[in-house]
This record gives sequence, C-alpha cells and structure tokens, in this order.
Amino acid sequence: MSSISERYPVSCAFCKIAKAYPAESSPVPANPDPELIDPGCYLILSTPQVMAFLDIMPIAPGHILLTTRPHYEKLSDMYAPPKSSDWASEKTATQAKEVSQAIGEWLPIVSRALCSVTGIEDWNVVQNNGERAAQVVPHVHFHLIPRYQEGRREIGGKGKVDYGMLKSWKVFGRGSREDLDEEEAQVMASSLREALKAELGGGKAKL
Repeated sequence: MSSISERYPVSCAFCKIAKAYPAESSPVPANPDPELIDPGCYLILSTPQVMAFLDIMPIAPGHILLTTRPHYEKLSDMYAPPKSSDWASEKTATQAKEVSQAIGEWLPIVSRALCSVTGIEDWNVVQNNGERAAQVVPHVHFHLIPRYQEGRREIGGKGKVDYGMLKSWKVFGRGSREDLDEEEAQVMASSLREALKAELGGGKAKL
C-alpha cells in the first residue's frame, strides 16, 4: 500500500491542497478558508476522489480546475487492471477506477454550476498531459474555461481583464491570463458552491 508521501507528493501543488482540505461529509465545503495554504485556494468541491477550485491565473472569470484528490501525473496513470492478485494491488486499482468514474460524474455537474453562476453558454474543458502539452502542475486536472457570449454583463469591473479576449476561441494564448483577484474569487467561489448545492438538491447527494 502506498505511503501518504507517495499518495500526496510534497512538491505537488495540488497534493498540498488535498492535504490542507480533507474530504468532508458533504461534497460541497461549507466555508473553506482560502488562506490555509499559500497561494490561497478557493475551494468549491471536495470529495474523497476529486476536488475543484478556482484557477489562480484564470483565462476568464470563473475558470475552474477539477482535479483528482489522489496523485496521478497523467491521465494514462489513473487506471489499469491490477498486475497481481495481492490486496494492495487490487485496492490501488479499485481506487483509481473510482477516481476515474468520479471525474466523469462531476464534470457535467460542475459545468452546469459554472453556467448558472456566470451566465455563459459555451465553455472549454481542457486537459493537458506532460510538459510539452502545456501541463504546468504534474497532477491530473481539467480546466473548465468560460467563454463569454456577446452582450453578457461583465463581471469583476476592476479593468484587469480583456473581455474581448474572453469572447474569442483562444485557449492558452500568451498574455491571456491574469492573477486571480482575491475579493472577486471569494464571491465567485461562494456563488459556485451555492450552485453546486442546488445541483445536488441542497447538498444531500453524495457522489
């Protein structure tokens, strides 16, 4: 069986989040403190298998990262049949299969919450594997990037974001990312948590 250091490598930014914010009884955390780690984490979802939080350098307001809680570097690492019949190998394979299924279950739910809060009709789901594929944090994660349609009321209002760029189809263009504004992040994360609760029928469902 893997040790805690193998499951959550110290050098991994997302593993630090996983350790700082253990899974609770509800998948939607009540009021997580963003300052438990540095840089701050604006958590919106926390289960034994997956987590979701705001990207600290968003392409657009509401840019979410949906990630596995256990450490897997690439998508291909997440599940393979056990190589032996021993208990540890079977348990590891079972856990990876559960995490893979959870990612698939939560992607549409988090997407609906994102659309509800931001009012967007279109969004990207982007997943990178490896440095040459623009994966910055070597831990499996999916980007949910809002694409703001023409005529939508701009959120934020601090003048840091080029909203014309947000309406384009550009994915990871140079100069298109901004540091997350902490005040706006608090509001956005809170709104997303409420939207997730609504999606789950008041937070009673446990995936």
